[in-house]
Amino acid sequence: MEQNILIPLLLTLGAGLATGIGSAIAFFARRTNKRLLSFSLGLSGGVMVYVSFVELFQQANATLAAEWGPRAGGAVTVAAFFAGILLIGIIDRLVPSVENPHEAHRVEEMEARPRNTKLMRMGLLTALAIGIHNFPEGIATFASAVDDVTLGAAIAVAIAIHNIPEGIAVSVPVYYATGNRRRAFLLSLLSGLAEPVGALLAYLVLMPFMTPTLMGCILAAVAGIMVFISIDELLPAAREYGEAHTSIYGVVAGMALMAVSLLLLA
Repeated sequence: MEQNILIPLLLTLGAGLATGIGSAIAFFARRTNKRLLSFSLGLSGGVMVYVSFVELFQQANATLAAEWGPRAGGAVTVAAFFAGILLIGIIDRLVPSVENPHEAHRVEEMEARPRNTKLMRMGLLTALAIGIHNFPEGIATFASAVDDVTLGAAIAVAIAIHNIPEGIAVSVPVYYATGNRRRAFLLSLLSGLAEPVGALLAYLVLMPFMTPTLMGCILAAVAGIMVFISIDELLPAAREYGEAHTSIYGVVAGMALMAVSLLLLA
């Protein structure tokens, strides 16, 4: 059992710490590869949407139908799916709009403005906002990996990709405020630790009470969370880099990649 839990925890930790990759890109890259970022964010969104509807929702429905019957199980699945959307929607609304991490940032901004101590507050709030957003993502990655390690790994990679520009979003204002690359990097890295914290909470609170019904509800809720993240965060952020068609190509590629992977691993 411990080995089965260790892998999901490590996958969640890796996905969360990808914010550090974004921070490193902000410090060492001279120019933003907008096309690559747009494609990558679209790819992540495509993976999440495909996995949500084709795998997670279907698995949840099958599990709940076996426990409750086809009609009642289907109703519980749908309710849990929209409950997941409602949860992440509420969290999204609680984050102040000015510090909301959805806005795309470019590495060129590192040298674009003079240092300003007032920006430290923005950097801290951005890190907090990203941490709040990452918390349910950690639960999503962990719960999916506990049910299916292969599926959890795919979700972890998709979330890691979308955490990279979030790392840039934290690093840029903190570096403006302090001129300290190390502090900006560490704060960016810490904002990603909300994901393994979410995973640990899921393990400590949910696992002792885990039943087929609870697992089915969690999978359906995770599907809702990831669909919301894709529509509300990933795709708009991808288009903000000015490569709208490239982001759509990424979505299609992500869906195709996930479809082929699931067929090969079936």
